[in-house]
Amino acid sequence: MSFNPIKLVILCGWVYLCFYFVQQVQYSLLVPPKYKTIAKLSALFVGPILFFVLLIVDIVRQISSERQKNVFEIIKQRFRKAFAGRGPSGPAKSREETAIKLLDSSGTELKQIYGHGKSKREDRHILDITEHIIWDALQEQASDILIDPKNDSTYTVRYRVDGVLRIVEQLETGKCQAVINSIKAVSNMDISERRRPQDGAFIAQTADGMASFRVASAGVVNGEKLSVRVLSKKAGMYTLENIGLSDKHRSIIKNEISKPSGMILMCGPTGSGKTTSLYAMLNEIDLYTRNVITVEDPIECVLPHASQIEVNPKAGITFAKSLRSILRQDPDVITIGEIRDEETAEIALRASQTGHLVLATIHSYSNESALVRLLDLGVTEVLISSGLDLVISQRLLRRLCSNCRKPAQLTKNQIADFRRKKIDYKHLYRAEGCELCHGTGYRGRTAIFDMLVVDNELKASIVSSDSWITELRKSGDEQGKSNLRKQGLKMVLSGVTSLEELKRVIG
Repeated sequence: MSFNPIKLVILCGWVYLCFYFVQQVQYSLLVPPKYKTIAKLSALFVGPILFFVLLIVDIVRQISSERQKNVFEIIKQRFRKAFAGRGPSGPAKSREETAIKLLDSSGTELKQIYGHGKSKREDRHILDITEHIIWDALQEQASDILIDPKNDSTYTVRYRVDGVLRIVEQLETGKCQAVINSIKAVSNMDISERRRPQDGAFIAQTADGMASFRVASAGVVNGEKLSVRVLSKKAGMYTLENIGLSDKHRSIIKNEISKPSGMILMCGPTGSGKTTSLYAMLNEIDLYTRNVITVEDPIECVLPHASQIEVNPKAGITFAKSLRSILRQDPDVITIGEIRDEETAEIALRASQTGHLVLATIHSYSNESALVRLLDLGVTEVLISSGLDLVISQRLLRRLCSNCRKPAQLTKNQIADFRRKKIDYKHLYRAEGCELCHGTGYRGRTAIFDMLVVDNELKASIVSSDSWITELRKSGDEQGKSNLRKQGLKMVLSGVTSLEELKRVIG
């Protein structure tokens, strides 16, 4: 029988595509775990046929949507993707490229803590999955990783990217519980305790540097839920020039932080970028000539030449106790991660009156509701009016993906409304979705702000006018939402974001 190199190449290609589709089935969210064995066996026989069918469908789809006119370019992209391979949650990389070490608080590596069972191969596989989940979350710039049971046989792994959750993987219960145990082990949590809520932390070492994670577990129906917060080191890289401030708002903030004393209060819901804005303000301050001390929970970014204290209630380190200690250390600038109680609020406001610049955050939905929140905590009107100088509320809007955004399809009523208000709607876009944005239509985020300067007139109203306080409580968040909506509409009209995104965030 003569040797035919062409047949050998075809055979090798056929075998590779078979195994390629087996791998796709293994990590697909579309195939339930109980059917994966059958699906993988089927892929061994029809993988190449399915590949070419999907290739033809993709070519037709891209040409019809006018994303790509060149057929050969589409084929080249698809083959490059196929022959690059995939891992558990995305493109496979070499061990050098995906090198990641998970370390506990003492610097001990995960593989030294977990994975000493009878089956070393299975343990190594579990550690690989854990490392891939963490590494991919860092590559996707996720803010949170959620691992929770979908039912009694399946767990889902989700990333929160740009404030929105998306499923990235499904795992069988037994395998995912082992992954959860490995994360709990490196976080110094009790892996035998699955019902009682626990907290922990660990560190990841990559080629790009160190990343910190906060972990929380809880027993839920069908198993155990794990939430992993990714503490972004990029927060400390922002300045007032690149967080989305208008020239007017930037000027107001710079004027306030140049003063020797006073208080700036950032407000907004969880995940609205308050901490990032605080870091941006701190980056405007000369840390060499001013004594800056922060109290945070947790410390998200290390600031050179600033003294940072992390809250630890178990060790008796609270915001209030830390603040009392800080006042004896000759601070020029005090940063408070969050005002949660009356004692912290009062210490902060009194400090702003005694020669200290105070930067703080509070959970509220608008500037007006931030004032109401302080009153509800028990802070007096006199203390608020004399200590507070500037209140800033903010939200984060997702940016439209510049690679796939499409002109917005407006209704007749929307067009009529824009014309009546003499608003140019020709640069409105909508989200479409492509590979670069993982089908979401958005990449990255920008902030919108609403500012309330507490001037002398407002200070007098807070102290002397009971009707003003009553009206403030009645109006709630409406005025703040209206101001934020106006700022957001400017972003929409300039093509930065979409009407749908503005409605999702502001309402």
